[in-house]
Amino acid sequence: MESTERRAQQRFTLTLPLTVRSNGPAGLVERTAHTRDISFRGLYFISDEQYMPGVPIEFVLTLPKEITQAGDVSIRCYGQVVRVEPNATKNGVAARIERYEFLPTAA
Repeated sequence: MESTERRAQQRFTLTLPLTVRSNGPAGLVERTAHTRDISFRGLYFISDEQYMPGVPIEFVLTLPKEITQAGDVSIRCYGQVVRVEPNATKNGVAARIERYEFLPTAA
Protein backbone atom coordinates (compact mmCIF):
# COMPACT_ATOMS: atom_id res chain seq x y z
CA MET A 1 0.00 0.00 0.00
CA GLU A 2 1.41 3.38 -1.00
CA SER A 3 0.80 6.58 0.90
CA THR A 4 0.42 9.95 -0.77
CA GLU A 5 2.63 12.79 0.40
CA ARG A 6 0.36 15.72 1.30
CA ARG A 7 3.02 18.27 2.19
CA ALA A 8 3.30 21.19 -0.19
CA GLN A 9 6.57 22.49 1.30
CA GLN A 10 9.89 20.78 1.98
CA ARG A 11 10.48 19.84 5.61
CA PHE A 12 13.80 20.21 7.35
CA THR A 13 14.79 17.98 10.24
CA LEU A 14 15.92 20.48 12.87
CA THR A 15 16.03 20.24 16.64
CA LEU A 16 15.59 23.80 17.85
CA PRO A 17 14.39 25.05 21.24
CA LEU A 18 11.17 27.02 21.22
CA THR A 19 8.81 28.72 23.64
CA VAL A 20 5.12 27.91 23.10
CA ARG A 21 2.26 30.04 24.45
CA SER A 22 -1.38 29.02 24.56
CA ASN A 23 -4.47 29.83 26.58
CA GLY A 24 -5.36 27.24 29.19
CA PRO A 25 -8.04 26.99 31.88
CA ALA A 26 -5.84 29.05 34.22
CA GLY A 27 -4.95 31.65 31.58
CA LEU A 28 -1.86 32.05 29.43
CA VAL A 29 0.50 29.06 29.61
CA GLU A 30 4.10 29.33 28.43
CA ARG A 31 6.15 26.17 27.98
CA THR A 32 9.46 25.21 26.46
CA ALA A 33 9.63 22.55 23.77
CA HIS A 34 11.83 21.57 20.84
CA THR A 35 11.21 21.04 17.17
CA ARG A 36 11.57 17.76 15.34
CA ASP A 37 11.08 19.25 11.89
CA ILE A 38 9.96 22.51 10.36
CA SER A 39 8.78 23.93 7.03
CA PHE A 40 7.59 27.29 5.79
CA ARG A 41 3.96 26.41 6.65
CA GLY A 42 4.27 24.28 9.76
CA LEU A 43 6.30 22.42 12.31
CA TYR A 44 6.29 19.35 14.49
CA PHE A 45 7.45 19.79 18.06
CA ILE A 46 7.88 17.68 21.18
CA SER A 47 6.38 18.94 24.44
CA ASP A 48 5.41 17.89 27.97
CA GLU A 49 2.24 19.98 27.59
CA GLN A 50 -1.08 18.52 26.45
CA TYR A 51 -2.49 20.38 23.43
CA MET A 52 -5.79 19.90 21.65
CA PRO A 53 -6.27 20.09 17.88
CA GLY A 54 -7.68 23.45 16.82
CA VAL A 55 -6.09 25.37 19.70
CA PRO A 56 -4.35 28.59 18.64
CA ILE A 57 -0.71 28.84 19.71
CA GLU A 58 2.09 31.37 19.55
CA PHE A 59 5.71 30.31 19.57
CA VAL A 60 9.14 31.83 19.27
CA LEU A 61 12.04 29.97 17.74
CA THR A 62 15.56 31.07 16.98
CA LEU A 63 17.34 30.00 13.82
CA PRO A 64 21.06 29.78 14.65
CA LYS A 65 23.76 31.49 12.61
CA GLU A 66 24.77 28.08 11.19
CA ILE A 67 21.45 28.05 9.32
CA THR A 68 21.07 31.74 8.47
CA GLN A 69 24.72 32.23 7.47
CA ALA A 70 24.62 35.59 9.27
CA GLY A 71 23.50 35.86 12.90
CA ASP A 72 20.85 34.23 15.06
CA VAL A 73 17.33 35.11 13.86
CA SER A 74 14.33 34.94 16.21
CA ILE A 75 10.88 34.47 14.69
CA ARG A 76 7.51 34.77 16.43
CA CYS A 77 4.91 32.54 14.79
CA TYR A 78 1.16 32.34 15.23
CA GLY A 79 -0.61 29.16 14.31
CA GLN A 80 -2.92 26.36 15.22
CA VAL A 81 -2.46 22.80 16.48
CA VAL A 82 -3.57 20.35 13.80
CA ARG A 83 -2.58 16.99 15.32
CA VAL A 84 -1.33 15.59 18.62
CA GLU A 85 0.46 12.25 18.99
CA PRO A 86 0.51 11.26 22.67
CA ASN A 87 3.48 9.27 23.90
CA ALA A 88 4.39 7.76 27.27
CA THR A 89 6.32 10.81 28.47
CA LYS A 90 5.99 13.55 25.84
CA ASN A 91 3.54 14.65 23.14
CA GLY A 92 4.31 15.16 19.47
CA VAL A 93 2.44 18.20 18.16
CA ALA A 94 1.92 19.16 14.52
CA ALA A 95 1.03 22.82 14.03
CA ARG A 96 0.24 25.00 11.05
CA ILE A 97 1.98 28.39 10.83
CA GLU A 98 -0.57 31.04 9.88
CA ARG A 99 1.63 34.13 10.16
CA TYR A 100 5.02 35.11 11.50
CA GLU A 101 7.20 38.09 12.26
CA PHE A 102 10.93 38.55 12.68
CA LEU A 103 11.90 39.83 16.09
CA PRO A 104 14.53 42.55 16.53
CA THR A 105 17.98 41.28 17.47
CA ALA A 106 19.25 41.93 20.97
CA ALA A 107 21.78 44.73 21.21
